[in-house]
Amino acid sequence: MKAKGTKIKMDDDYLLYLEDIQKAYGNKLVLADIDLAVRQGEFCTVVGPSGCGKSTLLRLILGQEQPTSGTLLIDSRADVLQPSPERGIVYQRYSLFPHLKIIENIMIGLLLPQPFWKGIFNKKTIRKEALQYLEQVQLAEHAYKYPHQLSGGMRQRVAIAQALIKKPKILLMDEPFGALDPGTRESMQMLILELWEKHNMTVFFVTHDLEEAVFLGSRIIVMSQYYLDTDGLAHGARIVSDHSLGKASSTLYKESDKFGKLIQQIRKEGMDPEYLQHVTQFNLQHKDSFQTLTQEERTGSA
Repeated sequence: MKAKGTKIKMDDDYLLYLEDIQKAYGNKLVLADIDLAVRQGEFCTVVGPSGCGKSTLLRLILGQEQPTSGTLLIDSRADVLQPSPERGIVYQRYSLFPHLKIIENIMIGLLLPQPFWKGIFNKKTIRKEALQYLEQVQLAEHAYKYPHQLSGGMRQRVAIAQALIKKPKILLMDEPFGALDPGTRESMQMLILELWEKHNMTVFFVTHDLEEAVFLGSRIIVMSQYYLDTDGLAHGARIVSDHSLGKASSTLYKESDKFGKLIQQIRKEGMDPEYLQHVTQFNLQHKDSFQTLTQEERTGSA
């Protein structure tokens, strides 16, 4: 248990490092003392009750918002002040341009940052690369259609290819499969696992679906506003449990006892408003978990 202000030893493999991160909107504290270290290549799924700040945390990592206080580093750098190509994002709503063909939607992420003349010169090479990513998401035959001609699952695959072509260090996903039907959702889960392994990506995946989170993640981070601190009830969400997960080999894992018991455990640890652990009792099992607590928080005194 770390005293507040004492950092864990920074490891070269920590791609993402957050310490004592707080985020408030006016007088409302949404995130309280978030401590998190993530290595290159991890698939982190993030779950928690509605309103606990899952998407807020994602926006801080993206650089879309700034923390009220605390340290946020990517590759040991503290210049996470705005979005950049090293952090890709896929939302539940497809971020596609309706007037552009599918292949043009993929290409635009590489064309826009370039001067106009350079984009024209490199267009053939970029088109070839875009087709390769469309092949990976099994949409090469639809390259010259428009978004409205594709199903919801196909459009989401385009959005994933759109993010991947920029080769981000971290791929952020905010409820990306939430609007899909169950069959399409499961096929998308298998696709993202395949792409994660192929590209050795670091994925930060926010979802409200516990089954999806346990199935996909190599690590599951549970956030909650339901816990006890020195003042009684909490004043902002923290990471209340952090589990290392084995890699799922097939969808049959969802039918196992181990899978069901872990979901029940996480539901209790993070979703039950009557299960109020003290901050010193959080189930932080992952080898990189840490806490920065004050002396009062560690002793439970006010």
